Amino acid sequence: MPTQPSKSLQVVPNPHPDIHYEVEMVCPEFTCVCPMTGQPDFATFTITYVPGPKIVELKSLKLYLWSFRDEGHFHEDVTNMVLKDLVAALDPREMRIDAQFNVRGGITTTVRTRYLDRTS
Repeated sequence: MPTQPSKSLQVVPNPHPDIHYEVEMVCPEFTCVCPMTGQPDFATFTITYVPGPKIVELKSLKLYLWSFRDEGHFHEDVTNMVLKDLVAALDPREMRIDAQFNVRGGITTTVRTRYLDRTS
C-alpha cells in the first residue's frame, strides 16, 4: 500500500533527556495552497528544537508536512500551525521554525516563529 499523508506525529522517547542538545531538520519540499488564488505555494521549513522528553519520528514528520499539500493556508498561519502541533506532540524545551516560501508575485516571504519553555 502506498504511503499517505497524515496529521499524526509519531514520537519516541528522547534517549538523552538529561542533555540539552539541538536538532535541526530541513524540509525543502513543503507545499500548501494559497487560500486566495488556489495556486500552490512552495517552501523550505527549517525546524530546530531542543528536545524535552520526546523526539519526533522523521517519517511521520514527512507525512505530517505532506498533509498540507492540498490545503489552503496563509504563510503565517501554516507556519504557526506546524509549531503548535509539534510543541503539543513533543513538549520541547525550545523550538524554532523558519519557513522560507518561494517567490510569488515578486515577493519572497520568510516566517519565523518560536516556542520557549520557561520552566526548563
